[in-house]
Amino acid sequence: MTPLVSRLSRLWAIMRKPRAAVGSGHRRQAASQERRQKHAKSNSQAKPSACDAGLARQPEEVVLQASVSPYHLFRDVAEVTAFRRSLLSWYDQEKRDLPWRRRAEDEVDPDRRAYAVWVSEVMLQQTQVATVINYYTGWMQKWPTLQDLASASLEEVNQLWAGLGYYSRGRRLQEGARKVVEELGGHMPRTAETLQQLLPGVGRYTAGAIASIAFGQATGVVDGNVARVLCRVRAIGADPSSTLVSQRLWGLAQQLVDPARPGDFNQAAMELGATVCTPQRPLCSRCPVQSLCRARQRVEREQLLASRSLSGNPDVEECGLLAGLWEFPSVTWEPSEQLQRKALLQELQRWAGPLPATRLRHLGEVVHTFSHIKLTYQVYGLALEGQTPVTTVPAGARWLTQEEFHTAAVSTAMKKVFRVYQGQQPGTCKGSKRSQVSSPCSRKKPCMGQQVLDNFFRPHITTDASNLNSAAQ
Repeated sequence: MTPLVSRLSRLWAIMRKPRAAVGSGHRRQAASQERRQKHAKSNSQAKPSACDAGLARQPEEVVLQASVSPYHLFRDVAEVTAFRRSLLSWYDQEKRDLPWRRRAEDEVDPDRRAYAVWVSEVMLQQTQVATVINYYTGWMQKWPTLQDLASASLEEVNQLWAGLGYYSRGRRLQEGARKVVEELGGHMPRTAETLQQLLPGVGRYTAGAIASIAFGQATGVVDGNVARVLCRVRAIGADPSSTLVSQRLWGLAQQLVDPARPGDFNQAAMELGATVCTPQRPLCSRCPVQSLCRARQRVEREQLLASRSLSGNPDVEECGLLAGLWEFPSVTWEPSEQLQRKALLQELQRWAGPLPATRLRHLGEVVHTFSHIKLTYQVYGLALEGQTPVTTVPAGARWLTQEEFHTAAVSTAMKKVFRVYQGQQPGTCKGSKRSQVSSPCSRKKPCMGQQVLDNFFRPHITTDASNLNSAAQ
């Protein structure tokens, strides 16, 4: 192979069609997003960057709206209605008996009801439900009202909070209670917008939860559990914590929330993610909305195809891990080097047409962990010196230059694979792993506004090529 740096403009790689979708994470994601939102508000006088300014302009929003495939949206009102009905019916039968839910259901006074929800939501950030139950019960026994908490000392608050971690959460709760009592006449703000605006430490998720559960406002919420459910149901494989994808998920949540039972609907979506649509081993057979789940539909189709061949059966867990992201052609591990090379070459020829077998070189190994699944990739490269492969590629594939590779929606694993290829080329740029992953040499990473949803929501196909890389899984 010729040195990479001498032929950057002529380096191409074929990438496979993105797979279906899943997200991961839990309420921790919502908490981190709320902290970022609060930080952004406190710096609202700072001059926006070029990327921020571009995203803020209305024409840019029009572009983003147009770039989303209908495949990732709900088709019509009937589909939304079916989702609401199925989820709420399941929740009424299967919801866990939790102390904050009982308080919210039984409490008549709206301010006390909102306070009870507020305490539970803050405690549940970064903390598991089983741990929170005893802390919540003790807290509400000691300070059953906003006025009780407002009159407590910070030392008392910290003592009761001991063991829950992230002590600033308890401090902000007390600060908020004092503000409600001293500045708002003892009445909690009634909408998500005013809750977020007026109460310290209350971000978009917490404000939406309080407003919907305590006051019946029809506002959707997105925490880690809800994000995972939405990503799987609509086959969204991009990073749910990224700004643009997060905006999409909030839009979907708002579209779905039941106006008659917004609080129950939001709790049902969180409950589904926590108990059924879990990050590991989701219980798809028990899911009330499985008939509307695009990730599940994708898995069923692939399992049907796999049953007719020798390939392994996928599942929702694995199918989502790389869903929606471009990947190099790959095959499963073979027991011998000879069989492995043969299987890989056949796979490459399926995507790219006739190829010279003698030029297929083993370059190295990549080990990468996706959540709980550890995968090992044996990396191969195939240089087409002076040869142009077929210019027509099958649907679901595209040729990428090196420049396009670094701005496309590819996983960290695929970036590691590409680094192995780069390491085999004399004259490649040196530096940290981070710099080699994100860009060649010192090239600046494109801002988020440039990496619009089109990359992973509506992949397009390009043609032309002169070099090919691959990874055997």
